[in-house]
Amino acid sequence: MRRRMKALLLSAAMLSPLTLSPTAPAHAQFFGGIVYDPSNYAQNLLTAVRTLEMINNQIKQLTNEAHMIANQVKDLTNLPYTARAALKARLADIDTLIKTAKGLAYDVASIDATFKALYPEDYASFSNAAMAADARRHWREASRAFHDAVIMQAKITETIEADFGTLDEIVRESETAIGGLQVAQAGNQLLALQTKQSMHTAELMAVNARADALDRARQLQMEERARIQRTRFIGDGVIYP
Repeated sequence: MRRRMKALLLSAAMLSPLTLSPTAPAHAQFFGGIVYDPSNYAQNLLTAVRTLEMINNQIKQLTNEAHMIANQVKDLTNLPYTARAALKARLADIDTLIKTAKGLAYDVASIDATFKALYPEDYASFSNAAMAADARRHWREASRAFHDAVIMQAKITETIEADFGTLDEIVRESETAIGGLQVAQAGNQLLALQTKQSMHTAELMAVNARADALDRARQLQMEERARIQRTRFIGDGVIYP
């Protein structure tokens, strides 16, 4: 911008001597040895005014360009706040709770075989003592599942309290955003927070559904064991030959 200003001023300075040089027409007047031509003077003055007006227009144009560049810089300024690390840490805490659950695993690869071993479909070959041991294991798995659900509920409640602070920070930053990039980044962080809440809701529903499923399986096994034991107690129903 400074280079353009210098070029314009230099061109105006070079133009002034040329435009202000006397042409000494026939109607020029002499005052004490100085030639004065009114028409030439008026023409030179008009030229000087136009030159200054052109320079002023150029200055306005350069000023507008400077403002435009400054606004573009603001538009590209990053938001000084990010909730990424905090949200990622809270998601990691929930994931750790799931992975360290004491009951049945949550991965598809191992749960099918483990479930079939823990909840057999036929108890005909089981002794009463073996069925009693299975009943104990089923109660323990159901109890662990409900314990995991309670722990998960408590942990998600803690993260919700922390999320209130994160939400307040994001909203505060969005209110003071100075450019399009900062506004977009604040919006993205709000979406990330909303997604995190949705993920926690899905995780909590999964844990609760798992606890309900294991408890229902335990009840079904109790019914099957009771049927087997009742059959063994009654026998074939023939008391006397």
